[in-house]
Amino acid sequence: MSDPTLIRTDQYLAHPPRKVWRALTDPGLLARWLMPGDFKPVVGHRFTFRTEPRPNRGFDGVVHCEVLDLEPERLMRISWCGGGLDTTVTWTLEAEGRGTRLLLEHAGFDPDDPIQQSTYVILDGGWRSHVLSRMEKVLADA
Repeated sequence: MSDPTLIRTDQYLAHPPRKVWRALTDPGLLARWLMPGDFKPVVGHRFTFRTEPRPNRGFDGVVHCEVLDLEPERLMRISWCGGGLDTTVTWTLEAEGRGTRLLLEHAGFDPDDPIQQSTYVILDGGWRSHVLSRMEKVLADA
C-alpha cells in the first residue's frame, strides 16, 4: 500500500550525474522542465515557482520554496509550500552505468486533509510522468 504522506519516484536517465545535476540546478533548464522561478542553487535561498493558478483548489499558482540542502551531483532538497501544502522535495542522484538513477521524494502530505490528498494524486501523476519526461527532453537537448 502506498504512503499517503509521501510520493516516491525512481527514474533511470541515460545521462551522467553532472548533466542531470545541471538540469536540476541551472535556473534556465529548471524552468524548461519544471516551472519558471527565481531559483538559485544556494542553501538558504528563498524562491518561487510560478504556474497556472487553480482557484478551485485554493492554489494561486505560486509555490514558495527554500533550498534546504545541496550536495553537488548527489542531492538537492527544497521546501515546497503553496495551495495549503508545507512539504519538501528531495532529489537524489546515483551514478548507474553510463547514466543516473534519479530518486525523488515529495514528503509531508497530510493524510487527513482531503485537499492535500487530492493534490497528492495530481502531483504523484505529474512527478511520475509529465515532469520527468519533460526533464528527459531537456537533458537530450542540453
